[in-house]
Amino acid sequence: MVNDIFKILTLEEWESASLNGLVVTDLDQRDGFIHLSSAKQLAATLAFYFSDHDKVMLLEINLEAVKEKLIYEPTKQGDRRSGEFAHLYDELKVAHVSKQWTLERGSFTLPEDIVLETEK
Repeated sequence: MVNDIFKILTLEEWESASLNGLVVTDLDQRDGFIHLSSAKQLAATLAFYFSDHDKVMLLEINLEAVKEKLIYEPTKQGDRRSGEFAHLYDELKVAHVSKQWTLERGSFTLPEDIVLETEK
C-alpha cells in the first residue's frame, strides 16, 4: 500500500472546495469515487488530465483520515496507464488535506511514453 496519496484540482475546484468544505469534481461524481494518485503517479496524472491548465492545486491527503474507505484498484484493461490507483469511496473533506501546493506549468513537457515509464 502507498503511504502518500494526492489529489490534483483545478483552481476553480479548489476555490469551491475551500468554500463548502468538500472536494468535488465532475470526474469523481461521474465515476462514483474520488480519484487519487501516489507520488509515483503524479507526473502522468498531471500530463494526461491537466495539460490545459497553467496552474493547479496539489493536495496531500491525510491517509489516516481516509484509509477505511480507500480501495486500491487496477486500471481497466486496455488503459494506457498501469498499476493500482487509490479510489476513495466516501467524501473527501478539505479537513483531510494535510498539505497543499499551487503548481505552475513549467516550460518542458516529457513525452508520454517516458511519463508512463515512471508508473512501472
